[in-house]
Amino acid sequence: MQRPMRRSEQELERWNKRDAPGPSSPSAGPVGPDEILPVFLFPTELVFYAGQRSTHKRVLTLYNPYNFPLRFKMLCTAPALYTVVDAEGSVRPHSCVDIVVRHQNVSTVHLGRRDRFRLNVWGGGRGGLRVVWAELREGLEPPQEKGGVRPAPPAQPVRGILPPELNRPKRGAGNLSQFIMYVVIGFVCVAVLMLPLPQEPSPMVPTHAHVSVMQKLVCAYVLGLLTMVFLR
Repeated sequence: MQRPMRRSEQELERWNKRDAPGPSSPSAGPVGPDEILPVFLFPTELVFYAGQRSTHKRVLTLYNPYNFPLRFKMLCTAPALYTVVDAEGSVRPHSCVDIVVRHQNVSTVHLGRRDRFRLNVWGGGRGGLRVVWAELREGLEPPQEKGGVRPAPPAQPVRGILPPELNRPKRGAGNLSQFIMYVVIGFVCVAVLMLPLPQEPSPMVPTHAHVSVMQKLVCAYVLGLLTMVFLR
């Protein structure tokens, strides 16, 4: 069931002045750097195209690599233009949830407009946030921008863009071996996301097998790219 986000202008103005949510509430004041919770949300930008109806709906994926559940709430600077499915909810440990964003007023007057979404996340006594920009463009979506991500320059690799070997179609046995490789990489990323952090002692996992937050972030990012490949 679709639920539009409704926030008063006064509440949004207060939100824009804050740096981060507190440990127990998505709208609390700023917290210290040691209390900020890294947020794994992909993609990092939403691009809608006025001439292509299929791009009027975008999907954000929130990953929870931690051993505790997370609660989240999505806010927007232009709630009248967008509808968000499940703008508020929770994510179980080592799981993910999809947040569907629909552009409700695709018009030439909004071309080039950039709006801001902010996802507040809190759990385990800490809080974090992630800002995602949304933009409405004219015309159709270029093939290299599938998923609403900006294209990379031809000779310069950029984070968040699939490498050419993932975009290049292959046939026959090569295509099958490529698919198997993606599946294996996906399982490895999931396994790493399930491992505990160094500050989380576990009797079942040896100390040398603990992974850092940065390693989990990289695996979650790669898993998000693979998800885009499988859904194409």
